[in-house]
Amino acid sequence: MSALSDTAPAARPAGGVSASVRDSLVVAKRNLIRMSRIPEIILFGLIQPVMFVVLFSYVFGGSINVPGAGLSPAGYREFLMAGIFAQTVTFATAGAGAGIAEDMHKGLIDRFRSLPMARGAVLTGRTIADLVQTALTLLVLAVVAVLVGWRIHEGFPKALAAFGLLLLTGYAFTWIGALIGLSVRTPEAATSGGLIWLFPLTFISNAFVPAENMPTFLRHIAEWNPFSATVQACRELFGNLPAGYPVPEAWPMQHPVLASVLWSVLIILIFRTLAVRKYRTATS
Repeated sequence: MSALSDTAPAARPAGGVSASVRDSLVVAKRNLIRMSRIPEIILFGLIQPVMFVVLFSYVFGGSINVPGAGLSPAGYREFLMAGIFAQTVTFATAGAGAGIAEDMHKGLIDRFRSLPMARGAVLTGRTIADLVQTALTLLVLAVVAVLVGWRIHEGFPKALAAFGLLLLTGYAFTWIGALIGLSVRTPEAATSGGLIWLFPLTFISNAFVPAENMPTFLRHIAEWNPFSATVQACRELFGNLPAGYPVPEAWPMQHPVLASVLWSVLIILIFRTLAVRKYRTATS
């Protein structure tokens, strides 16, 4: 362990919330500059969701029956895109965890803790930087979606609200990634740990197939899945639910926008608290 790790964290400077915000923005700027100097991070982050859009649209389009749209490839693309958007923002969790684990591995976290800065600023700055990268990815993905036939039917304001929900969900899940990154020893372990739970979360949902097609016990899980609430909310805000599509009776599916916001806020409160607490004691 480095000498820095044995040093008690420096006292937090006066200034309260304003100092914490300032420190967080400084760390966010540092991470954004680092990302810009390693363009492969951004490039590979863009390639995967674009591949998902193309593959799901043309491989599964026309073979999955969507109530209200039947086997129409165009209908499935409309149904699919909210799920792809939501999957993209949640998969950013793995990158956030790997980035923090790499900083831990290199001893940067110990150095940050020795500085007179707000305790949660390092993690908040990292999650803000990841949020900016996620927003860029969503922008590119939306352009690709339009090219393959996806359209917005409820107007620009509601579309902005949908993208806002997606970014809020992505930000919430990056705090889970932050906790994972602080809890493992290597970036590779953080990447694996960040993905292993994301696949069941995203596939046991209404993202790619209607939940009503699942066995009963899986359908109930899917309907109360935080990920499903965001997907359903985005479909409503984008106007991508086919006419006659049966909305499940579960409360999150009846009130998906509110459910998505509540789930995201709850996840942020729980995992930010756990991550900051872990940050105080984590060692490289």
